[in-house]
Amino acid sequence: MKVKKNKKTAPNKLIAEKNESAMIAGIIEGSPDAIGVAVVRLDCGCRKMAALDKKGDAASKVIAYRDSAMSICDKCKKDHGDFSRVTESFIDWTEPKPDAATIKKIEIKVLGNYPQA
Repeated sequence: MKVKKNKKTAPNKLIAEKNESAMIAGIIEGSPDAIGVAVVRLDCGCRKMAALDKKGDAASKVIAYRDSAMSICDKCKKDHGDFSRVTESFIDWTEPKPDAATIKKIEIKVLGNYPQA
């Protein structure tokens, strides 16, 4: 899987865009056990998000959305946002963030282990 880097930030560090930030805030507000939100961006422009608890398990339902659209695209309706179409993925952590070892463990559990470019 090739992960696209965000040129505005340090290498291997992705941040939420404005619309994503609003969604993340809503997900965290509705998930009292959340320590972060996993964000998965797909090649079609759709996104999938879910709150995570301190063990890296889902603390909310998975939410799929597309900016400025009434629903997700037809491709996502058909394949549910297949892993092969992921372009970027990251976890937006709440403050205070967990320690570095916990962050790494949860990132591997949730997003998988892939080579860094």
